[in-house]
Parts: sequence; C-alpha cells; structure tokens
Amino acid sequence: MPSEISLASYIDHTLLKPEASREQILTVCAEAVQYGFKSVCVNPLWVGTVHSAVKGSGVLTCSVVGFPLGATPTEVKVVEARGAVADGADEIDMVINIAAGRAQDAEALTLDIRAVAEAVHEGGAILKVILETSLLTDEQKVLACRAAVAAGADFVKTSTGFNGGGATVADIALMRETVGPDLGVKASGGVRSLEDARALIDAGATRIGASSGVAIVKGEQGAAGY
Repeated sequence: MPSEISLASYIDHTLLKPEASREQILTVCAEAVQYGFKSVCVNPLWVGTVHSAVKGSGVLTCSVVGFPLGATPTEVKVVEARGAVADGADEIDMVINIAAGRAQDAEALTLDIRAVAEAVHEGGAILKVILETSLLTDEQKVLACRAAVAAGADFVKTSTGFNGGGATVADIALMRETVGPDLGVKASGGVRSLEDARALIDAGATRIGASSGVAIVKGEQGAAGY
C-alpha cells in the first residue's frame, strides 16, 4: 500500500460539476500542483484552462467524453475526444454505450470504444473507459471490460459519479481479474477518504478519481459532490 505522499500520484483530482467556475477550476489546479496529484479531470470546456494552469508541473490534464450518459453517437464522441486532445488533454475518460452494455452487445461496445481509442492515441493521449458499474450486472461488467481490452483502451473505470452508486471493492476486484495485470483500473464515484482509497488500491485500482483528493491525502473525510 502506498504512503500518503505517493498516494497523491494515484489521484485524478476532479471537478465535473456543470456549474463550476473558472476560479474553482484554477483552485483545483493549484491543489493538484501543491499535492502532486496525477491529473486534473474536468469537462472539455476547461481543458485549455487546466493545461495552461498545470504546465510544467508534471500534473496531467484529463477530460471526459460522452459524459455522463454515454448516449452519444460514436462519431460525436470521436470529435469531442479529438477536440479535447487538441486543447491539451493527456487523458480521456469516455463513457461507454451503456445500453449496448446492458444488451450485452459486445460488437457495439467494442466499435464505440475502438473509434475513440484510435482518435485519442493518434493525439498521443490515453483512454480510460467508464463502465458505469451501478447500471450493469457482473456479467455485463465483465463483457464491457473485455470489449475495452479488445478495443485497445488503456484503462477501465467504474463510474461517472452522476448516475448512482460508485466504486466498490468488489467491482474493482472483478475488473482487475477480467482485464489482467497490465491494463489500468480506475476507481471513481464516492471515494472520499484515505480508508476508501486504500481499500480500492488493495483490490487492484491503479488510479483513483475523486473530488475529495485533498481530504484523502490529509486523512480527512471528504464531502459529497463531484
């Protein structure tokens, strides 16, 4: 288990509220630089702002795509992803076609993810694939993980934080078992304490998405919100 100092490097410091202001985004960026978080994760609107604010610090810029519903045509996700990478995103977190996941349509899932993965990789960025685990059965989670692997994704991720539920130890363990040791696994949604983060990392998470990053590394209890 990492120390509190190295734990910071697991955290995508996140502000995805639609009402977030520029001042709030800059505060999150300053916190990420201060504590050494892995990235700042924001909506596409703010990618350029984050990229400029963290430049030279080693903190990455992360953007979401097809967020938070995943119910966007693949070609639109591709355009959104390319735009975010062009604006400076190092990482893209896309939401799967959740309807296809629930229908266990592996082909539709794979085609959707692959198109975005190719666009993201062309720009030198990496792709994390959000399953929205609270809306899927274990069988559907496994199918979605396998589709992400087949499509060339770099990570699988539990949740958006906007559609109920969130990261659980059981889901992280299942996802890690399914994707094997080499793919990244990101736990997000409801991670608000050092205890939460430690349990998820022990279960196989290699990244933590949280709006409570500062509280986590300080050993405090974070507030609800994303």
